[in-house]
Amino acid sequence: MTVTTEAAPRTRRPSLKGRWIEDWRPEDPEFWAASGARTARRNLAFSIFSEHIGFSVWTLWSVLVLFLGPAYGIDPAGKFMLTTVPAAIGSVLRIPYTFAVARLGGRNWTIVSASLLLVPAVLAAFLIKPGVSYSTLLILAAVAGVGGGNFASSMANINAFYPQRLKGWALGINAGGGNIGVAVVQLVGLAVLATAGKGHPGVVAGIYIPLIVLAALGAALYMDNLSQVRNEKRAMRDVCKDGHTWIMSLLYIGTFGSFIGFGFAFGQVLQVQFKADFDTPIKAAYLTFLGPLLGSLIRPVGGWLADRTGGAKVTFWNFVAMAVSAGLVLTASREKSLALFVTGFILLFVFSGLGNGSTYKMIPAIFRAKAQLGVANGGDPVAAEHEARRLSGALIGVAGAIGAFGGVLVNIAFRQSFLDSGTGDGAYIAFIAYYAVCCLLTWAVYLRTHPRKPAGV
Repeated sequence: MTVTTEAAPRTRRPSLKGRWIEDWRPEDPEFWAASGARTARRNLAFSIFSEHIGFSVWTLWSVLVLFLGPAYGIDPAGKFMLTTVPAAIGSVLRIPYTFAVARLGGRNWTIVSASLLLVPAVLAAFLIKPGVSYSTLLILAAVAGVGGGNFASSMANINAFYPQRLKGWALGINAGGGNIGVAVVQLVGLAVLATAGKGHPGVVAGIYIPLIVLAALGAALYMDNLSQVRNEKRAMRDVCKDGHTWIMSLLYIGTFGSFIGFGFAFGQVLQVQFKADFDTPIKAAYLTFLGPLLGSLIRPVGGWLADRTGGAKVTFWNFVAMAVSAGLVLTASREKSLALFVTGFILLFVFSGLGNGSTYKMIPAIFRAKAQLGVANGGDPVAAEHEARRLSGALIGVAGAIGAFGGVLVNIAFRQSFLDSGTGDGAYIAFIAYYAVCCLLTWAVYLRTHPRKPAGV
């Protein structure tokens, strides 16, 4: 949704304050070597830190629900609702957060978005205690959704700082560093459970208060705004008319939606489905961080494999692996095998992370292929390349928001399954069916030979 225009730099609006760079030419090798690379790396480092804290706050309730014992009077369905709400709010906020970068400046918006994280952290730190009403807990969980928007604004900002040849690396590092926040908040929860005990959920949120302050201060002191970043007019409208937008969004629901949905739900699922093995929250917390950690670390590998063998091929086989992994979880659930259950779930995290990288790589390849086709038919190469970048940026924003909503669907599936049967089996069957649909879509549109197939995806 945002691009950098190197010709005719835009003068910043007088109403906006902060550190603004008027001349930014990342595609110029001399400029990049002299000062551009150093500036971009500095902004990347502090963007990752802020986004990482945002992810942790967004998924804070995946940990806090483990502290809500009998004294709170909340059944498993109620707890799944507490993790569904922040997932929903975070997915909705991704689109306006992306626009905010060009509107206010990447540095300025990082300060604002990081500071907003204080609201859910402070409220959770002081208000969660036995006797609090369920409606209050729902409001606290909803407010945590602000952390979900940080990913979109961070990606839009860093995309503008790097030259085309390095965008994949930079965005992969940025995304992976943010995603690890899902695992880290669960490690924080584990540490609190092991030291303070299950009676102090507010300590988990309290630990993040000084970190949020550091993130906002770091952005204020060391990040920059780029005057040349702007929101592309009508890019969102134009990309929504393209059928690939909705296909890629469905695929991203399967990858990122699974990753963030399982990140929210895994601890609860363990406690509900294997009550005898996880009779205390700390036992579940020992396992919940491992899947998100591995899924985050492997995300760049998905992009690397897509570069070598093609994004569509990697995505297709990745969904096959996810369906098999979900089948293992279903089998383990029915056989009550904890070892197989945990193995299957960790594989789901790993393959969802791998698929995050490969599906993201498919998006620019799709529009690059369409641009090359236009040039082959006599179109202007420069205009075709600009159009490809314009639509790719918009699709990344749309797919990111819709994909994040997949986390809502995962938690709703678990909630309904446990309400209906007392197990997650219905949800696992739904996941297998969805991954099968994603396999079919990927093959039919991007792998099968047909006249409209985008080349090189």
